[in-house]
Amino acid sequence: MNIGERIKQRREELGVSVEELAKRLGKHRATIYRYESNEIANLPTNVLEPLAIALETTPAALMGWSEDNSINEDNSINIDIFQFDNISPIQTKKIPLLGDISCGVPKFAEEDFSTFIEAASSINADFCLRAKGDSMIGARIFDGDIVFIQKQPQVENGQIAAVIIDDEATLKRVSYFPDKQMLILKPENPAYEDFVYIGEELNTIQILGKAVAFQSLVK
Repeated sequence: MNIGERIKQRREELGVSVEELAKRLGKHRATIYRYESNEIANLPTNVLEPLAIALETTPAALMGWSEDNSINEDNSINIDIFQFDNISPIQTKKIPLLGDISCGVPKFAEEDFSTFIEAASSINADFCLRAKGDSMIGARIFDGDIVFIQKQPQVENGQIAAVIIDDEATLKRVSYFPDKQMLILKPENPAYEDFVYIGEELNTIQILGKAVAFQSLVK
């Protein structure tokens, strides 16, 4: 049952004619017909509240909400959205933010254990880093975004990882070729060249973990 049907049902329960309801609201009867035909499905609160008073009911009843919903003093409506079957609450957890990671030239990732990022509990991450630079924009990782990292010493080819090069950290897509003893760290921006490491140069590389999720600040 939509709101128009509930308005009509309530009016008929009270034995009130369309003309009488229009008179109570100071409106033309054609407006009442528009309400009852559901032509105006999203009634603003400045219409909904006097309509509910005229029909001796509540805005929540007309809208089909539970009585837990109410109208605030500022004319906004409190809605218990979790009463709807297709909406479920999101469980969250706090993940430590360890500082910044470069999306460009590698730089040191400073640890800051006092800061935490709230994220969905489904994100299986041990820590997160704030992206700096524009070398990963092709993967939709922009400057200032939060990158969630799952700690692991290796990643599969093509995965994005947080990588330590000597004492500096960067975020890149990883390709490793063991038969050639070669590691390629690929940016996601054609303006940047690949980082290629061969043979003993691999000793300077340490993978912190795999990027498992991103929290973008770009609208």
